[in-house]
Amino acid sequence: MQHRIVVLGAGYTGAVAAGRLAKRLHHEDVTITLVNPEPDFVERVRLHQIAAGQDLRPRPFGEMFAGTGVELKLAKVTAVDVDRRTVTVTAASGPEELAYDTLVYALGSGWNDGGVPGTAEHAHEISSRPGALRLRDRLAALDAGRPVVVVGGGLTGVEAATEIAEARPDLDVALAAHGALGDWLSEKGRAHLRKVVDKLGITVHEHTAVNAVEADGVTTADGLTIAAEVTVWTTGFAVHPIARATALEVTDRGQIVVDTTMRSVSHPDVYAVGDAAMAIGPGDKPLRMSCASGVPMAWQAADAIAARLAGTKVPHVSIRYAQQCISLGRKEGLIQFVTDDDRAVDRALTGRVAARYKELICKGAAWSVANPTVGMPSRRRRVVQQETRSAARAEAAA
Repeated sequence: MQHRIVVLGAGYTGAVAAGRLAKRLHHEDVTITLVNPEPDFVERVRLHQIAAGQDLRPRPFGEMFAGTGVELKLAKVTAVDVDRRTVTVTAASGPEELAYDTLVYALGSGWNDGGVPGTAEHAHEISSRPGALRLRDRLAALDAGRPVVVVGGGLTGVEAATEIAEARPDLDVALAAHGALGDWLSEKGRAHLRKVVDKLGITVHEHTAVNAVEADGVTTADGLTIAAEVTVWTTGFAVHPIARATALEVTDRGQIVVDTTMRSVSHPDVYAVGDAAMAIGPGDKPLRMSCASGVPMAWQAADAIAARLAGTKVPHVSIRYAQQCISLGRKEGLIQFVTDDDRAVDRALTGRVAARYKELICKGAAWSVANPTVGMPSRRRRVVQQETRSAARAEAAA
């Protein structure tokens, strides 16, 4: 009998895992079913662009996986029974049950309103394509001069605020950050971020905790009211709740606890990748929820599954960080280089070179979904290296 592999979720991690498994294994030995509610791949790292009114080219899974042997099942996952090794899904034809021998859990994360009063009713999210499209329509309907506030000073909040401010310079855009603006960046990175934010006319409220959202603005913990006709909430992500309802060992956040091969520590026939998994990286620190963590996790899981099925040595490559890539609109960017365990170092790329670098990284991430057996393609890697060298020469000359 063929070994049945079911992959739940077709974001970056699930799609990469499915494609890599198809390349590593013989079709006559296994079946690979990829379960996802949408027929197109969603570039989550570009959702702020969609919200700001940009159109991205569609990437149908039917084209991406043509000829690979991966079967796409258009359905929503509603339950997982790890004792019976079954997954319950709801497709267009109704509910059904899928049996598996190996499960790859890649359902990822979604919007987290943090339980702040009024957020669910009045705020917008950009953690999903439907959410980004709703925000896009709402922003398009705003007249000039209307206030918009982005709550959250992390990567998502910074990218959303700068993208919106660049696309709609007629709006009054504000950013509410719990700490200092860019406090996780190097001195050079913080200085450039501040420069771009000021240039775009974004009002920054630092050290500001928002404790309520209303239809016409937000209220802070110190009693300040920030007017907003549109509020965008970007303070963090919550993992999909299904894993918590299973017998899998999970963390307090609901992430599946895995070993270094992304295998569940409680159920060896289950692997978890991306935001759904709690994996330990360099410095004994949990890998952060990001595409930068998720894609290498998918590579590791797929290679481990293939090796175990083939009875060969399981490969292991330590997942390490190199940089944080931040878009600041279409014309500006920031590439913050980091240590293996994701701490900022003094080096950073800025300006248009960084914007081009980030664009290449985004294209590379999407490319890896359709070409899952390698990392960044060699040609694109050379271009990135050339851009980096050019930027270094320009900085030295300055």
